[in-house]
Amino acid sequence: MSFTVSLVRGHLSDAPLNLLEDFLREGEPLPEPFVEQVRRAIENGDLEILAANEGYRVIGVVTLSYRLNFSAGALFASIEDLYVLPEERRRGVGRALLEETENRCITRGVSYVEVQVEGTEAEAFYTTLGYERESGTRVLSRSYTL
Repeated sequence: MSFTVSLVRGHLSDAPLNLLEDFLREGEPLPEPFVEQVRRAIENGDLEILAANEGYRVIGVVTLSYRLNFSAGALFASIEDLYVLPEERRRGVGRALLEETENRCITRGVSYVEVQVEGTEAEAFYTTLGYERESGTRVLSRSYTL
């Protein structure tokens, strides 16, 4: 393994954000007010970003959102985004990001971690690492015009 995984600390680096913008937004920059919200969420401990780096190059990233869960009476985490550059896949980068996610959750006393996936490849990746499909759970959403 020639890469490292670490928590993005202090000033939010542009590199992990650029990777997510490329993946999720086809290169369109995130609005600056949103980036400021992300920075505040990191400062408050409500959001963590882990980056896999090979030298100075970010090759993968995972974002974790933390919330209180009343039914469990404990902290809950959601993997909001996990992305590894296509040319870096099958090298253990995603696995390493999820292992560090587990370490962060244990350190913070998280009782439950969830992730929403699209497609069978993503589902197979997570189930291989111990994630289970929730029976009877359906995700509903509603969009608002801003």
